Amino acid sequence: MNSEHAPHTRSCGACSLCCTVLRVDELKKLGGVSCKHQCEGGGCAIHETRPGICRAYKCLWLSGGLADDDRPDSLGAIVDILTVGAETRVSIQEATPNAFDSSPRLQEISAQYRDAMPVRVVEYGNFLDPDRPYRVLLGDGEEHRVRGEWTTVLRPGAEPERRRLSAFERLARRIAVWIRSRKISGMQRPDDGS
Repeated sequence: MNSEHAPHTRSCGACSLCCTVLRVDELKKLGGVSCKHQCEGGGCAIHETRPGICRAYKCLWLSGGLADDDRPDSLGAIVDILTVGAETRVSIQEATPNAFDSSPRLQEISAQYRDAMPVRVVEYGNFLDPDRPYRVLLGDGEEHRVRGEWTTVLRPGAEPERRRLSAFERLARRIAVWIRSRKISGMQRPDDGS
């Protein structure tokens, strides 16, 4: 890994991947949908008045946590360290199909972290799909592949194990999906032109 991390000198440059991958409620912009304020070739048409979440957001590369060559548009994914509830994890959000599987560098980054914290790889696809698959990479080579209510647990040298959420977890998930769908129902759709 390149040790020359210079967060104070880094700028997004032509990379505007976060403008597509991230959800911005203030703009009614869904995750996975290009922001209507993105400029061709990178940049933001409302940069001076952009929402607070856009001003505050810094991916792991921009904050100096990755090597100089690991800018998100080069990797095909945004890499972050997130705290969700009591859990801290690495988040890899693919911007292109199979970015993680086709990138030795993304796999290298996940290997650096997965013994210390879970690495969650969110697969490219329909961001509105509550069953969109994701993977959780853990220490000792363990991997959980999650799709909807089902998880396939993969461990080196062991047969895959398929698990379903408990009845209580399924109910809680369905309620959370319903709440999420109500919240985003008024947001920008990929084909609505807004």
